[in-house]
Amino acid sequence: MKMGEIPHGMGLRANPAGGEQAMRIAVVGAGVAGLGSAWLLSRQHNVTLFEAGSYLGGHANTVDVTLDGVTHPVDTGFLVFNRRTYPNLCGLFRELGVPVAKSEMSFAVSLKEPHIEWAGTDLLSLFAQRSNLGRSAFWGMLSDIFRFNRETTLLAREHAAPDISLGEYLDRHNYGEAFRYWYLVPMAAAIWSCPTQQMLAYPVSTFLRFCHNHGLLQIFDRPLWMTVEGGSRAYVQRIAASLPDVRLSSPVLNVERSAGGVSVVSRHGTERFDAIIFACHSDQALRILDGQASQLERAVLGAINYQHNRAVLHTDTRLLPRRERVWAAWNYMAGEGAADRRPVSVSYLLNRLQPTPFKTPLVLSLNPFEEPVADKLIRSFEYEHPVFDQAAIDAQAHLPMLQGRNRTWFCGAWTGYGFHEDGLKSAMDVAAMMGVVAPWRARRLALASTGHVADAQEIAGLQEMSA
Repeated sequence: MKMGEIPHGMGLRANPAGGEQAMRIAVVGAGVAGLGSAWLLSRQHNVTLFEAGSYLGGHANTVDVTLDGVTHPVDTGFLVFNRRTYPNLCGLFRELGVPVAKSEMSFAVSLKEPHIEWAGTDLLSLFAQRSNLGRSAFWGMLSDIFRFNRETTLLAREHAAPDISLGEYLDRHNYGEAFRYWYLVPMAAAIWSCPTQQMLAYPVSTFLRFCHNHGLLQIFDRPLWMTVEGGSRAYVQRIAASLPDVRLSSPVLNVERSAGGVSVVSRHGTERFDAIIFACHSDQALRILDGQASQLERAVLGAINYQHNRAVLHTDTRLLPRRERVWAAWNYMAGEGAADRRPVSVSYLLNRLQPTPFKTPLVLSLNPFEEPVADKLIRSFEYEHPVFDQAAIDAQAHLPMLQGRNRTWFCGAWTGYGFHEDGLKSAMDVAAMMGVVAPWRARRLALASTGHVADAQEIAGLQEMSA
């Protein structure tokens, strides 16, 4: 059963009250999945949103930074999106009237062992380190990039990727060490925020499908990337303003499910609901359910592991490539240590990713291999990212068997590839199974039924977003 399919016998009958009577629904977690499901379901039901932390948004975490005498909002988690692979997020933003701006998605690699730097922005950045011109391994890397893109594009299109890991695929097809550790693994580890060793264990079929969908296997016609103007809190605030019952700093301590309803225990006491949606990380949901979790819930939710990542906001350019010409929007940084065991360290140059008024380089470093100097440190943040090994992929296939059982539903970025679009889509799927269809999806279905792809209003809205 594919993600988003409705198990037989569920659908609208998931409403214990029957008919169109409004349910009282508890949503646990206020990241994009929780906000999305609460916003959709609150149109027809009474929704209470519980958030353990002190702010809404999860990885949509915008903070104000004062630099060069100017204060401006910047994002520290969710940063960019595009129309091609984030269609639902674009639909939500259009529905909410969220302003967007163009972004840059250039990529650079800076290693200490061996000493090598390059960026794919242009020829000058590619060979900013002049010794790359005489490196046969570097030329081999470039050749392997073209070969990999050509061969794997065909595999992705024909759904013919073998059932092996990414590392095994690279070994079988004799891809060079330079291609592996100077390009592919740094790029992949930067995208998924996980150590390089974990990235090599990623199922190659899932990896290629994601890269193909996101245009990463092609040199030309890549998606145009965008960012939320004013920071992602612009959409978070719009959703929050429409929700009547939002509870910050309110972790759900316990849940008891029965035929008559769901009892939720928090600092507000024990409250009764008709249904509960876990829009938090899978391991958090499992901890809350504790002894109430079924054997299948323990198997599915317990199969997803998480990588802890520390994000540091600063102005220390030592955490960027040594050559300024190599600086890119995404900068993979690696210190000393074995190439396949380094923790991922990525420095995002926010001045390029988001429209900011700052002249001073503003950097967000994920797991910096050396600390920024104290007077250049602004703030630090803690994030968790799901790890998509084979066990996680297998668990995702069984998730539909859980939906609606015991008045319980699950959504979150962990149900897909781990990104904002996945979190929102999973929320839409849960809402649809409970009888509420996202307005942009409803419009698409209506247009499809008439044989039209889009109407003038839809096209104008997409053009306006990217203007």
